Amino acid sequence: MTGLAELTIAAARDSLRAGDLTAAELAEACLGAAEGAATLNAYSELTPDMARAQAQAADARLKAGEAPDLCGIPLGIKDLFCVEGVRSQAASNILESFLPQYESTVTAKLWAEGAVCIGKLNMDEFAMGSSNETSCYGPVKSPWQRAGDNRPLTPGGSSGGSAAAVSADLCLGATGTDTGGSIRQPAAFTGIVGVKPTYGRCSRWGIVAFASSLDQAGPMAKTVRDAAIMLKAMAGHDPKDSTSADLPVPDFEAALSGDIRGKKIGIPKEYRVDGMPAEIEAIWQKGAEMLRDAGADVVDISLPHTKYALPAYYVIAPAEASSNLARYDGVRYGRRAKLAAGDGITDLYERTRAEGFGAEVQRRVMIGTYVLSAGYYDAYYLRAQKVRTLIKRDFEAAFDGGIDAILTPATPSSAFALGEMADADPVQMYLNDVFTVTVNLAGLPGVSVPVGLDGHGLPLGLQIIGRPWEEAEMLNTAYAIERASGFSSKPAKWW
Repeated sequence: MTGLAELTIAAARDSLRAGDLTAAELAEACLGAAEGAATLNAYSELTPDMARAQAQAADARLKAGEAPDLCGIPLGIKDLFCVEGVRSQAASNILESFLPQYESTVTAKLWAEGAVCIGKLNMDEFAMGSSNETSCYGPVKSPWQRAGDNRPLTPGGSSGGSAAAVSADLCLGATGTDTGGSIRQPAAFTGIVGVKPTYGRCSRWGIVAFASSLDQAGPMAKTVRDAAIMLKAMAGHDPKDSTSADLPVPDFEAALSGDIRGKKIGIPKEYRVDGMPAEIEAIWQKGAEMLRDAGADVVDISLPHTKYALPAYYVIAPAEASSNLARYDGVRYGRRAKLAAGDGITDLYERTRAEGFGAEVQRRVMIGTYVLSAGYYDAYYLRAQKVRTLIKRDFEAAFDGGIDAILTPATPSSAFALGEMADADPVQMYLNDVFTVTVNLAGLPGVSVPVGLDGHGLPLGLQIIGRPWEEAEMLNTAYAIERASGFSSKPAKWW
């Protein structure tokens, strides 16, 4: 069974349908790979019993000739998604031992399609982080290393476990969530494809909330085709989520022709930020040239309010986080602090939260509470929402002007070493989101595609931003870049 875990979703699907392998064999290969990669710390918990039962059911469907695209495909699930009866902690001590008695809509859709759950994946606590160093499970190590340097690197965050697991062939695909870049940035750092769909395309029900107006689930996979296959299964209207869009779900895979002749691709001048590494600029130019060679018209555009995106995001996201995380009080579920004689309910709240929330979560909750407080609401939160509207209008003006998609870098650098930013100003870490937060603020779809390696042999990715609800066209543009770049690099196994 050597090599089965290295298959793409599309290749595994075809082999399963042809009877060349079984779902049980594929599940065992991924379970074995995951068990042998404990050093990476990508999984917070493996679910072998669940995987084997699902694989057995998938084989029965395959034998009966009733196999959807994901039937028998082993997936990893980010710890933010509630899976019934499986520990789901959002990588936080405050939710220790929480076993949900319900299934998130996205995972329910995946299981209905016959997908196989290999386990829950590590992440930044409550999805707050860009390096997967805020997890109660400890940091995830990237399967990639710099040439001649064995220091462990970050896989990115918050979906770092998902990125590392897919890149290291510990599963064929994984779910992620993206609030400000948490799918696209780790995908770029680990040489895989990550899709943040239009806000409302995938249900948020049963996914632990960070910032409700920004969060969106999406697929992380080895290729654009694999991501398209996963997205079709994950997407769709859900009456349990009031923000879920009641729109038909296209066949995203069928749209992958690679033909982008006559398409107009915008290059926003505001994304040329100060201090951008020459390698990022070079790969961006390379991406533009590949699109031109494929027949697209590449033009410069302006998104004038881009410079305000990070400050607006880091007001809005913490504000929504402080509201969402107020439910964790030690009373109903999760961690409960021990009280001394004479302590009251306020002591319970304070001690539980002090013990249960990590430093980064505490920082963002305090920021969020501050900007929502009397006297500061208008000065910060209301103003940030007005800026958000202006950012959204910038994109609308570009698309109304005939732009079909926008090409930008995915990250301002390649992966950095774990601990490298530990003593830095937190704002330095937040700058990792400089190219991605605008997409969340505007509710747009975005995809990160690997296109090359930097001088240290680490992956670099480009981002395609699409029109709202036009993930199919966005993915086709990404497919054209994927084919033109021919990126096929894999990390050398050291774990």
